[in-house]
Amino acid sequence: MSELNLILAGFLLVNLLAALWRVARGPTPADRLLAALLFGTVGVAILLLLAFAGGEAALVDAALLLALLALITGAAFARRIWREEHDERS
Repeated sequence: MSELNLILAGFLLVNLLAALWRVARGPTPADRLLAALLFGTVGVAILLLLAFAGGEAALVDAALLLALLALITGAAFARRIWREEHDERS
């Protein structure tokens, strides 16, 4: 089972390379943010797969921290965009 987890982690790492391309070439800031949130989501998945494959409990804690940081980043971006749209209407 741990071999399958490592293979899946490698596949997700390749997906991160595609997201990195989108961050660099994204036409709008929203596209770049979604790719950055993808980093957080895939990073959590990779850390959890590695934790289950290797039995490291500290990787689960790191995955939880990364998920929390991705949530805060998304909320901060949404608040900033909301404020800019509200200022333009006034």
